[in-house]
Amino acid sequence: MLNLYIFDRELRLLIMDAIERLEVSIRAQWAHYLAHTYGPHAYLEQPIFKDPGAYQRCLDKLKDELDRSKEVFVTHYHNTYTDPALPPIWVVAEVISLGQLSRWVAELKHGRDRQGIARCYGVDETVLTSFLHHLTIVRNICAHHGRLWSRRLSFQIKIPRRPEQLYRSMNHQEPRLLYNTLVMLEYFMNIISPDHHWKNRLLDLLHKHPVANVLAMGFPDDWQGRPIWRASPQ
Repeated sequence: MLNLYIFDRELRLLIMDAIERLEVSIRAQWAHYLAHTYGPHAYLEQPIFKDPGAYQRCLDKLKDELDRSKEVFVTHYHNTYTDPALPPIWVVAEVISLGQLSRWVAELKHGRDRQGIARCYGVDETVLTSFLHHLTIVRNICAHHGRLWSRRLSFQIKIPRRPEQLYRSMNHQEPRLLYNTLVMLEYFMNIISPDHHWKNRLLDLLHKHPVANVLAMGFPDDWQGRPIWRASPQ
């Protein structure tokens, strides 16, 4: 049991490392696309979002976050500008939480806008939106020291149909176990940080703790032959 506890702790740290990198990347894509398309205060353009009530809740939470922020760039904006009262989106992107980011992306009215954010990752916008929501749940489990090994997650990632290597690497029979999360994280890490060693670290962790049965995390019997894992580690 102690070895399982140690494994789960190290796994949480490894997953948090990947989530933090991905969060930074998607924040930047969100801010860049919306600023380029709708202007520096795009997030204040309510008509580009779906539901006015949900939009207002997102905006209120964002205002609270900005009010609490002690970041120099936020203080500088408030001390320098009064119109508009809220800073441009590239400033907001530095303080927005992963949960808030997930909601802001999901609430965009037009699929073309969500796709504009997802495009650089090579996935459909519905997959990115689903994965962001899924990651907020996984991140909360990690932050509260919850168990990941053998856990059946409450929100299922939408299975991507493209690219083919990603589709073929997913577990379609046990989609709520952690394996699909790991596949998606490795795929995204290859895009945002091509010289990373995240997969190496994951494989080393699995090798170091054989007591942690990978089948309990949803790893298929043939997982090592699937495209996402077959490529030689960097």
